[in-house]
Amino acid sequence: MSKARTSRTWFLTGASRGLGAHWAEAILARGDRLAATARDKVALASLSEHYGDRFLPLQLDVRDSAAVRDAVQSAEQTFGGIDVLVNNAGHMLIGAVEEVEEEQARAQMDVNYFGALWATRAVLPGMRERRAGRILQVSSLGGLVAYPALGIYQASKNS
Repeated sequence: MSKARTSRTWFLTGASRGLGAHWAEAILARGDRLAATARDKVALASLSEHYGDRFLPLQLDVRDSAAVRDAVQSAEQTFGGIDVLVNNAGHMLIGAVEEVEEEQARAQMDVNYFGALWATRAVLPGMRERRAGRILQVSSLGGLVAYPALGIYQASKNS
C-alpha cells in the first residue's frame, strides 16, 4: 500500500549557486513549490522559465530583517504558507581572527547567524498557526571542528 505524497512549499535562502542551487533543482524536480531567494534574482531566471508558477524568485539580502519578513510574506501570499524553511544563505570569511576587519566580522555574523535567525522568526508564526513545518539549518563541519584562519566563520556557525 503506497502513501500519496503531499506537495510542499519550501522557502530557500541562498538559492543562486552552490548547495542552494542544487537544493532548488531537487525541490522543484520532486514537484514541490519553491520560493527561492538570492541577492540578485536574475541568477534564478532559468528556474522561473522552467518551473513557472511553482517557482517564486525573490531578491533578498538576508541581513535585512524587514526584507526577510517581506519575502516570507510574499511567499505565504503566493503559495498559501511555507512548509519547509531551508536556511542556506551564507559565506565563508577566511582570515586570522586578528587580521579580519570589524566590518568583515560583522558581515559574517549578519549573514550566517542573523540571516538564519531573521528567516526562522519570519516563518514561525505561519508554521505555528498551521501546527506544522520544518526548519533546516545548513551548517558545515566548521561548526564542529576548528581550522586555522576560519575563526570568525566558525563563530558564525557555532552561535
